[in-house]
Amino acid sequence: MKLLGIWTLFLALSFNVFAYTKGKKYKLTILHTNDHHGRFWPNGDGELGLAARATLIDSLRKQVKAQGGHVLLLDAGDVNTGIPQSDLQKAEPDFKGMSLLDYDVMAIGNHEFDQTLETIYQQQLWAGFPFISANIYFEKSGERPFPSHILKQLDDLKVTIFGLTTEDTPLKTNALHTKGLHFRAAVKEAKKLVPELKKNTDVLIALTHIGHHPNESHKADAPGDVTLARNVNGIDLIVGGHTQKPLFKPDIQNGTIIVQAYEWGKYVGKVDLEFLDGKLTLKEYKLIPVNLKNTPKITPDKKLEAYLKPYKDKGDQLIKEMNKSEFSSSDLGVAEVEFIGDRNIVRNQETNLGNLVTRAFKEKFKADIGLMNSGGLRESLKAGKITYESLLIVLPFKGEIVTAKLQGNALRKYLENVVFELTPGSGSFPQMSGVEIVTDKKTKRFKKILINGKSLSERRIYTIAMPEFIAKGGDKYPALKYEKTGKIDVNILTEYLINKKGLKARDFAPTGYIRHE
Repeated sequence: MKLLGIWTLFLALSFNVFAYTKGKKYKLTILHTNDHHGRFWPNGDGELGLAARATLIDSLRKQVKAQGGHVLLLDAGDVNTGIPQSDLQKAEPDFKGMSLLDYDVMAIGNHEFDQTLETIYQQQLWAGFPFISANIYFEKSGERPFPSHILKQLDDLKVTIFGLTTEDTPLKTNALHTKGLHFRAAVKEAKKLVPELKKNTDVLIALTHIGHHPNESHKADAPGDVTLARNVNGIDLIVGGHTQKPLFKPDIQNGTIIVQAYEWGKYVGKVDLEFLDGKLTLKEYKLIPVNLKNTPKITPDKKLEAYLKPYKDKGDQLIKEMNKSEFSSSDLGVAEVEFIGDRNIVRNQETNLGNLVTRAFKEKFKADIGLMNSGGLRESLKAGKITYESLLIVLPFKGEIVTAKLQGNALRKYLENVVFELTPGSGSFPQMSGVEIVTDKKTKRFKKILINGKSLSERRIYTIAMPEFIAKGGDKYPALKYEKTGKIDVNILTEYLINKKGLKARDFAPTGYIRHE
């Protein structure tokens, strides 16, 4: 592999045998982030950004060092995809910026595979720190494309960090980019690996991108950190990502400490540990905000800010060029209210943003139904003037919309699967237009189904306009035969808005098109 030399160095470290000093207290602080998703630059409210994060991390390192402690800086994956200025540059500013923050290691997230494997290797070179995952393998050779773990020697204390990536990755990203790779079940892989790692380490950390699901309630998603901790003995700390929910208090399961720092660099997590005579103790844990509203102001690091500014300017220019090349008008109108894409809402219920996007798909292709997986809606559309940039943040994947034709009886079975199997809380949760359904929760069948106000006809042929991603079986949707259109989601929505001339709240308000009785 291209990175064989680096990998060999990481693995060689694991064969260095040292012993901690009895009676000596070791202070270890783990700083952590996850699900950065392209937020290298502050948002419009001055929140977030790598430069402010750098100031905070530098201050924390100095504090810990002054107290005689050691610091490790970890990221739990999904640096890719979210903000167009980053996406259009393959996250180069993000990884180079993280390199200047001196991260120690990153777990591979599912959205790393929004890029090709070759691009991920290039991103690792930009980063200058290792990417790890124990449960990703090449199908043919059975070898791993990334190291399973690294070992950090802190004085005479050995700290081993191993990585895990959600096994759902092929269903939650571009399938072409995961072709030839096998994502083994994370918990099973950890069961095999942990006993071997425990033989030669003092502190064992799992750096995971598998998600925190309280009480193992992972629903339509693969098992996550709680299942890992309950089923694999010997992990001291799990630093997680993927579900993008903050843990303001650690979740301790089976003696394992589980933490997660929300998303987008909103917080830096700080885990203070003490190691004495083979025993690890949690002293303090907190999430420290990075210039969020009504929190202490952090002055951005001026050198890093100056380094990143040309990337921000280049990204802005690329967006302008895209807009100009695709559309004769840049006037996309005004949104009367906020259109809700917050993952905690859109993945659990119908929203006005889901109605807007699916209606745009439906009308573009004169389809009977517009359908969208909620995981493809990445942020809310704020009230006020609508810009092409804001739409690229809502729909960053730029996926093709396709059409699929189903006879009425087949459509009923398809929608029963979608409604009952793709449960709330998951990115697969459906947003739809053109459908009204009343269900029987006990039998998992439909009591009533209307298509555009008329009862479904068992023999009629119906057309669905939907992302190719889910038509192919992504996000655990049933795979369908479909016709390609050559049109991408964000451009369909942009064209719709140009013709619409503004968005009224009442036109897209949720109506409760799925009711469970």
